[in-house]
Amino acid sequence: MGPPRTPPAGAAGIDRSGDPPGPLAVSSPTAPPRRGLWKNAGRRLVRNRLAVLGLGLVCAEILGAVLAPVIAVASPLALNLSNQYAPPSVVHPFGTDEFGRDVLSRTLYGIRYDLGIAVTTVAMTTAAGSLIGASSAYLGGAADATVMRIVDVLLAFPAFLLGLALVAFLGPSLSHVILVLAVAQLPRYLRLTRGAVLSVKHREYIEAARAVGVSLWTMTTRHILPNAIAPLIVYATLDLGTVITALAGLSFLGVGVQPPTPEWGLMLTNARNNLVVAPWTAVFPGLAISITVVAFNTLGDGLRDALDPRLEP
Repeated sequence: MGPPRTPPAGAAGIDRSGDPPGPLAVSSPTAPPRRGLWKNAGRRLVRNRLAVLGLGLVCAEILGAVLAPVIAVASPLALNLSNQYAPPSVVHPFGTDEFGRDVLSRTLYGIRYDLGIAVTTVAMTTAAGSLIGASSAYLGGAADATVMRIVDVLLAFPAFLLGLALVAFLGPSLSHVILVLAVAQLPRYLRLTRGAVLSVKHREYIEAARAVGVSLWTMTTRHILPNAIAPLIVYATLDLGTVITALAGLSFLGVGVQPPTPEWGLMLTNARNNLVVAPWTAVFPGLAISITVVAFNTLGDGLRDALDPRLEP
């Protein structure tokens, strides 16, 4: 046998100084930190130009509502019968209506009523629908079946017709309109929340919380709803436009907000008999409704795409 072979210089694991070789060091690339769902959603939302446009329009309307006392050239309720149906001018950029009231002022203050009623209605409906729907899905059994049968009955009626019937029964007032719109939209939130909760109900962290005896309230508000909230946010944003349209429809039929409130649907009601004489009394509140609905729809579509976890960040 010949002499033992000498490993080549620089071989892995060989210390040329004569000391015993130590353990081999294995280097691996460091994985980049994983961004959270909401951070990725924000990045995707910013890249969506239509969603950014919708968000900008919504922010502009909110700013207009806040600065309405500064921007408005007159009080929205101030009468001036000597200046009826004045066309748009420098003094009255949107013209005046049949009572000489400034249309620009009424349109600006109408943002407060329409947007305020829509946000209040959607907030109430989201809170009630998410809690009831989540509890129903989590409990299951007879409780879930009872809630779903009630939802089926309510969904058998078109939301607008149901709201119209309820307002006619309760009487037209601002609080009744908000309550009726919330009740009419509630079944859809219940069903949406129930489906979202059922998709996370049997996951490991829910089973672990149940095993340690977490109460139903804590389970619903801290463990279930936060993980099923994304579809609700998207639907609530889209529903704001639906509520504004329904509110305008109720006011147009005379069972919604009552005069002399500066509300867009009510302004359209007052303008329908004067379209030939003063078309601007209907054009500007109609444009306000259309722009608001389009803004919320584009924002809702952008949120739906941004909150989709299947999309790349």
